Amino acid sequence: MTTTTRIRTFAIGAVAASSLLALSACGGDSSSSASESASGSAAALPSVSADAALAAAVPEAIKSTGKLQMGTDASYAPMEFIDTDGSTIIGADVDLGNAIAAKLGLQAEWANSSFDSLIVGVTNGKFNASMSSFTINPEREQQVNMVSYLNAGTAWAVATGNPAGVNPDDACGKTVGVQKATVQVDDIEERNAACTAAGKAAIDIQQFTQQSDVTTALASGKVDAMLADSPVIAYAITQTGKLEQVGDIYGSAPYGVVVPLAEKEFATTVQAAVQSMIDDGSYKQILTKWGLQDGAVTTSELNPAVS
Repeated sequence: MTTTTRIRTFAIGAVAASSLLALSACGGDSSSSASESASGSAAALPSVSADAALAAAVPEAIKSTGKLQMGTDASYAPMEFIDTDGSTIIGADVDLGNAIAAKLGLQAEWANSSFDSLIVGVTNGKFNASMSSFTINPEREQQVNMVSYLNAGTAWAVATGNPAGVNPDDACGKTVGVQKATVQVDDIEERNAACTAAGKAAIDIQQFTQQSDVTTALASGKVDAMLADSPVIAYAITQTGKLEQVGDIYGSAPYGVVVPLAEKEFATTVQAAVQSMIDDGSYKQILTKWGLQDGAVTTSELNPAVS
């Protein structure tokens, strides 16, 4: 696997019951520049002002539009998901991305796309950048620049009471759901290979385009377990009331803002914007709003060395 073994636990704060609907929200091409969240009003967000030096460093092609075009897969609550109005994209990544744009003297505009199309969208110029809970790993760093901003691990969830008797260390013969193109796909495929090599029953791996569909499949009994990033598992447990975590959180690694590989100077400017938010406290305030403060980093890095 391409993540580290350091463990970090996330504590997800209380959220409004209405945001449960977002766990089963459909994808599509919804877009939004708003960030008022189902777990708190926009008043809970810090006021972020433009940094003149950082704004001046933004490439002219972006600066002239006044917009930062951001791609995301809005099916990954609480990081990015569709609000109860059926169209507005909200979440922790959205709040952080809006604040980054504000630091750069820009306004973020968000487009909803499938997770496996986002890096391509950045590399072909459809998006200026992307924030969608991308775990930083060597494969991705060969394709794009990545600016670290949060730590997360992987966790497993099952139906309350674990009726299928799932053991993450021996899930052979179980049906397990994951979102396509995530690090969890590599994880479960390695576990499946170990099962078959030992002569045990294969894991029935069910891959879904959207994480919300994975959560729905588990809640409805179509799969025995799911694995996803730890903030997402914790949020799903809180919101559905039908799930519980099984096993420990593992494989902690940083999330990264995705910026085109050819635009290292702009990536450096984005990194400086994140660090400025860390230093002025606005970053921690946003994380606290979403109950993600345990995943906070003290230093943002450009293309950090990861295994």
